[in-house]
Amino acid sequence: MSEEMNLKDTHEFKEGDIVKATIAQVDEKSTIVTIEGAPFDGIVPISELSSLHIEKASDAVSIGDELELMITKVEEANYVLSKRRVDAEKAWEILEGQFKSGEIIETEVKEVVKGGLVVDLGVRGFIPASLIEDYFVESFEEYKGKVLSFKIVELEKEKNRLILSHKAVIEGEKAVSKQKTLENIHSGDILTGTVQRIASFGAFVDIGGVDGLVHISQISHDHLDNVADAISEGQEVKVKVLSVDRDSERISLSIKDTLPGPWVDLGERVSKGSVLTGTVKRIVSFGAFVEVFPGVEGLVHISQIEHKHITTPHEALKEGEEVKVKVLDVNSADKRLSLSIKDLIENEDAYLDNYELPEESKGFSISDVLGDKLKDFSK
Repeated sequence: MSEEMNLKDTHEFKEGDIVKATIAQVDEKSTIVTIEGAPFDGIVPISELSSLHIEKASDAVSIGDELELMITKVEEANYVLSKRRVDAEKAWEILEGQFKSGEIIETEVKEVVKGGLVVDLGVRGFIPASLIEDYFVESFEEYKGKVLSFKIVELEKEKNRLILSHKAVIEGEKAVSKQKTLENIHSGDILTGTVQRIASFGAFVDIGGVDGLVHISQISHDHLDNVADAISEGQEVKVKVLSVDRDSERISLSIKDTLPGPWVDLGERVSKGSVLTGTVKRIVSFGAFVEVFPGVEGLVHISQIEHKHITTPHEALKEGEEVKVKVLDVNSADKRLSLSIKDLIENEDAYLDNYELPEESKGFSISDVLGDKLKDFSK
């Protein structure tokens, strides 16, 4: 081929042209390509093979691969070409459309770098650490090679800037799930949820994209001072829906109502005549309520508090006091438990109450009844 012909063909292939080429040789930091219709071969530096950092050219291409490349420089008997620029030109057009439409993109995480993740979408895309999940992640190493879904949140072609978010996809999915849950749940429903967060006043449980509050009083039949004593974050629990406020997106839940009540099988645990220890919970005009099991209170009628007559239960009892009681009657179905305190107290007046005076006795005295016992006190 003449020198004149070479110059002519070189002139025909100029910077910015897109050409078809085949990989002829793969070196560590570059590749040699044959260009269709060109008078001589070209070289693609490793930096122009991919938008991502690669250690060696063979990580991106192999001998025989057919590529579209852009001529970036025409040298004597050689062309310098770029695959990266061709990929980027095609990619930006697609990415701009995806950005405007809010399309969700699925792609593999290629690199884990300081501050986030990197993907290859024809151009380098970056996912900052704050946009990876909707919760704190300590290490991102496990994300490398993983296929995730993303939304483009920032795009500036002129600055070669492409920012994506996996968190935005998660939040969008949760919003849809939340709306669906709010539309379909009703008071009385029994659901399975996961404890998301514990507070001093209760626990927040995820029941399908939306959190409901289980107040501390609705966690257990037992009295709780600390929510963490009964449940823990991440625990799966059954809950009953108490109320749903769709406008404010507030849901009240109960774990307690899904558990066997304290009155269940009470008749098998205690029977008439049983002696129990309990705590005086409430004092009313007609008696006192004593808790003998968590959530189980029985009534000690005012007549069953002491042998002697009292006007008000306050004369004999105080709230919080521990007392022994005898079971007079058990009715689990009606949640009624009758108790007595006086039946466990010795009646000091029993001797006098049971003594019968002789009919013919007249003008008797206490000494006649008690005999010599009274004399002993006078000594």
